[in-house]
Amino acid sequence: MTVIRNLGLQNYETVWQSMQQFTQDRNAETADELWIVEHFPVYTLGLNGKREHLLSTGSIPVINSDRGGQVTYHAPGQLIIYTLLDMKRKNLGVRQLVTLLEQAMIDTLALYNIAAIARADAPGVYVNDKKIGSIGIRIKNNCSYHGLSLNNHMDLRPFDHINTCGYSGLEVTQLADLGVTISNAELAIPVTQAITTALQK
Repeated sequence: MTVIRNLGLQNYETVWQSMQQFTQDRNAETADELWIVEHFPVYTLGLNGKREHLLSTGSIPVINSDRGGQVTYHAPGQLIIYTLLDMKRKNLGVRQLVTLLEQAMIDTLALYNIAAIARADAPGVYVNDKKIGSIGIRIKNNCSYHGLSLNNHMDLRPFDHINTCGYSGLEVTQLADLGVTISNAELAIPVTQAITTALQK
């Protein structure tokens, strides 16, 4: 069974530390969890993140995170789902998990008549070559944390001040710009459903 927690709007560092603690404390019997959350505006740099991709971040804080990937931006109106999974128990590799999360976002967007794809050269989900969903994972003691972010109805302008995910000129989009107006709470339902269904296979 996968426990689903809705954390609401939270500070990035607070949730990040909670994920680390949860992963450190869990054992073979600990249930997997999905955490649904939104963050106050923040840029996060992954373990491979290069500061040269931060172009002009202004007053928005920059956090050096321990997830994979480069630089991204989080803010209210973006759906974030953190996947705290026992990878060994699920017999999952990192690439399999990334593909599972990409597919969960693609399947969800299809429900709203948005055609999205994943790209082998750049993890994440794209609509008309614009990025709508990102993935960053960390594995520790055969367990995963961090997860996915899906742009729903947020101010996208701060993405202009970074090379999103390390790609110069990569544009971003969101459901609101594609004619879909729904709350994060509503959007979270099909995404979490797709993830939990895939994990049961």
